[in-house]
Amino acid sequence: MNVASMIDHTILKPDTTREKVKKVCEEAREHKFASVCVNPYYVSYVKELLDGTDVKVTSVIGFPLGSSIKEVKAFESEKAIEDGADELDMVINIGALKDKEDDVVREDIKAVVDAAKGKAIVKVIVETCLLTEEEKIRACKISKEAGADFVKTSTGFSTGGATVEDVKLMRETVGEKMGVKASGGVRDINKAKEMIEAGATRIGASSSVAIAEGKESDEGGY
Repeated sequence: MNVASMIDHTILKPDTTREKVKKVCEEAREHKFASVCVNPYYVSYVKELLDGTDVKVTSVIGFPLGSSIKEVKAFESEKAIEDGADELDMVINIGALKDKEDDVVREDIKAVVDAAKGKAIVKVIVETCLLTEEEKIRACKISKEAGADFVKTSTGFSTGGATVEDVKLMRETVGEKMGVKASGGVRDINKAKEMIEAGATRIGASSSVAIAEGKESDEGGY
């Protein structure tokens, strides 16, 4: 199992600098991670640093709260793609989901999916730690209906991260063809393998090097 090739090497903290982003890109080149995941501001810089490699560029959208309006998320997506993003990790409108405004949630996701059509894949962050089981299932079904490519557990900025139980539930809900990304608190190889065995096809982590080298990490956050 080539776990490294399934990892989105992630740097999203507020105190991120170009120097830190450059280091992450160098690590991604060395370990051949799936992508480097950054805030939109750094997309063009990462695209430049990863030129000539197979490592993709992932940008977050509506991050980390998901409460910006769909038009803003669509514009943010278009700009990220223009700057070089290959993949978009968007946060759903969590409040609308809890209010059972499923049409709002669906249109929110679809705005990003439409902006990305044929240009980038879309992963939908449902923020499982804030949802009931019924809400998790509904969020996954809506994401699939809206045409997203992946569902994703967490931003890594809320009250909890990925769990094996949530990944299993998400996989059962979306079926075998859609991607499932486990992110938030995946900091060592054993945890990563647990997520993959539960049904994850992508891992989001800032401890990617430790995972790739089979080490444990005490790094907090994403």
